[in-house]
Formats: sequence, C-alpha cells, structure tokens
Amino acid sequence: MKITVHGTGYVGLVTGACIAQAGNQVVCVDVDRAKVAALNAGEIPIFEPGLADVVRRNHAAGRLNFTTDVAEGVRHGEIQFIAVGTPKNEDGSADLRHVLTVAETIGTHMTDYKVVVDKSTVPVGTADRVREAIAAVLATRQLTGQSAVAFDVVSNPEFLKEGAAVADFMKPDRIIIGTDSQRAAELLRQLYEPFSRSHDKLIVMDVRSAELTKYAANVMLATKISLMNELSNIAERYGADIEQVRMGIGSDPRIGYSFIYPGCGYGGSCFPKDVHALICSAEEIGYDAELVRAVDNVNNRQKQVLFQKISAHFGGKLKGRTFALWGLAFKPNTDDMREAPSLVLMEALWAAGARVRAYDPQSMGETARLCGARPDLKLCESADETLNGADALVIVTEWQEFRSPDFERIRRALTAPVIFDGRNIYDPRLLAKQGFAHYAIGRGKPSL
Repeated sequence: MKITVHGTGYVGLVTGACIAQAGNQVVCVDVDRAKVAALNAGEIPIFEPGLADVVRRNHAAGRLNFTTDVAEGVRHGEIQFIAVGTPKNEDGSADLRHVLTVAETIGTHMTDYKVVVDKSTVPVGTADRVREAIAAVLATRQLTGQSAVAFDVVSNPEFLKEGAAVADFMKPDRIIIGTDSQRAAELLRQLYEPFSRSHDKLIVMDVRSAELTKYAANVMLATKISLMNELSNIAERYGADIEQVRMGIGSDPRIGYSFIYPGCGYGGSCFPKDVHALICSAEEIGYDAELVRAVDNVNNRQKQVLFQKISAHFGGKLKGRTFALWGLAFKPNTDDMREAPSLVLMEALWAAGARVRAYDPQSMGETARLCGARPDLKLCESADETLNGADALVIVTEWQEFRSPDFERIRRALTAPVIFDGRNIYDPRLLAKQGFAHYAIGRGKPSL
C-alpha cells in the first residue's frame, strides 16, 4: 500500500518506519528542510530504542522516503496520516493549527480518493474540523457536486510508550479506528493486518468515541500515578512504607502493578498535555472535570517533593551547595525532557543558590539546549563525574545503570553520605548499613 505520513516527530517517524517495515511504500512529509535532509542521511532526531535501525533499513530498501514536497506527499498515498504536533496553548487547550494546516494542504493537492487519518492526539470533534477544512479548500477549487473528490476522515489514536514505541507499534494491544465509512475501515484493516495476525486487535467505533478513547486512556494512567503519589505522602506521614503498600494493592488483579510506582511526578509529551486538554475540552461543554484537575494538581505538587526534602535536610541553607543529579529525561529510554521533573528541581535549586552537576545517558544535548550555558550547571560525562564535590546525590530518573552503583565510592565522593531517591530504586536497609541518610518517596522517616 502507498502511505503518506505528515510530520516526522515522535509519532510520525515511528508510524512511518513501522508501516514501511511491513512492506508498504511510505513517504514522510515535513516542512523542516534540515530535519528531512538529516533523515535522508540516516540521522535520527530522537532517541527511541530500535527506531534508528528500522528507519535506516527501510530507507535503504526504498520503502521509506522523506520529503518537504507536500504535493508529492499528497499524490503518493491513498491513506494520509496527520501526525504533527498539538502543543499546549497558554490556557491548556490543544493547539490544532498544524493539524488544520495539513488538512488544508491535503485539500489543496488531492485529486482522487483519500483516507485522512488523525494520528495526532486531538480533542473530541477534531475530525469534524479536519473534514470541514478539506471540504472548504475543495470548494475553492470548485471540486464539488459531480466533480467532487471523495475523502474520509478517520480517528486512529496512537498508544505508543516512549522507550518502547517500536515494540508497541509492531505488537499493539489494540488498534482503534474511529469511522462511519466502511470503505475507510476496510483500507485501514488491510493496512494494520500484519500487526494483528495473532488475533484481531482492531476495534472500530464512531469517530468521537475514538478521539475520547485516547484522552481517557492517558488520563486514567495519569490518575493512577497521581493517586499513588498522594498515597505515598500519606504513608510517609504515618511512617508506613509505600513500597510495601504497592505490593499489597498491586497483587489485586483489579488494580495491577502498572503505573502504581510512586515518584517525583510524571512528565513527557502526553500525560501533562492530555490532562490539561481534557480539562479545557470539558470546560467548553460546560463541565467541571474536578477529578482530572486534581490529578494535575497532585502531579504539580509532587514535582516539588524532592526539593522540599533537600531543603529540610539542609535546614533551608542551600546557597553554595552542590547537588549531583542522576537522570534528566522524564523517564528512562528516552531523551525527552518535556515537563520533566528534573527541570522543576533544578530551577528550585538554582533559585536557592545551589549548583547542579547532572548526568543522563541520553538527554544531555536536550538539557543543554533547554537550560543553556550557566555557571550553576555542569553537565557531566558520567554518573561518577557528577559526584565530585557534591553535597548529596539526587535520583530523578530510574535509568537501569543507576540501580546497582558502587555505594562505597558514592559515600567517599560526596561531602556527606546523603541520597535523595526520587524513584525508590534503592533498599533503605542496605543504605542504612552503609551509613547513608536515605530520603525516598513515601517510605517513612529516612534511614539514619
């Protein structure tokens, strides 16, 4: 099949590469000439395990191509994926300018039947706006009545976890198709058949239900995280251990272990943005999404917890102190810094007059871009390097390489044996035996 993907960001690039891997002819369109040139040269703009190999293999085989020629892209594919960004407006709502621009572009250049697929995460009702945008452009081209060019607009939300996106696409839990067109449904069923051979994973529903399904899924997962963080704060004040509580409730199959790990808050490109967008969408229809707002409020508060623990330990006297930060990306196996708890922590430390020595296996370049050169930030080449001259170690992201360090070396390198464990990756009893003050999330008083 001939497929066009508009946008080569996280969703667009993964979608295009994985569809090409199934043997389809894919053209990815982007207005960023530098990015397109880099992709054609085999350079991948994001870190995602396995993605570079899939992109390069299919590009070399001629199944995956990148272009800035939008007309070529529209001509190429019977199925047109819209996978551009929907950033957050100042009021928290989703910015649909890029989505609607692509829709107008498709309407400008299409000459035969197209299935236009909303792959971007968009509010309920966006498919109607995309349909209207295309129809309006066709009308200006006088392609109406008997000369009209047929098209369908479909909602096909993505469910890709950063750090496991290629695996999620190749072996999906479910494939949601929102459409009332049998023709469009059959084309997408044919496209996705290689990804659901073990059993039929395709779920066809109406467009608005499909659009809401994406938001509902992300808000449900964000709610689990915020609820667990709320419980961790309660546990800490009671002197209970939230990790034992987690084991106790996770064993209930109605709850499960996924997304109930307490920590210093969630970040990324999806949960914060989608929670805000659903709050705004609800307000537009006159509904106060009180629980969803609470999820967001708890998460914003949780991002302050590590700094509060640090400040309390040092009696509020942080000026001139240095802190080693392990982990900057919002989660492991990605270089994504969007809404990362590390940014909130660093800003608080800098405001208090402290210095930061930081390391992350993948997001050093993105951190440098976001923070710029500043005297109170040293980006180090290794986790060990961050410890030199530091007053304490802070774990912000639970990368695998941080889980079993040489604690004796850490103790010798720090000016005092203090660890602030923002992801509960260390055993408090082990650290207590080695003389560390260990501050975790929801695990009662620190082990002294």
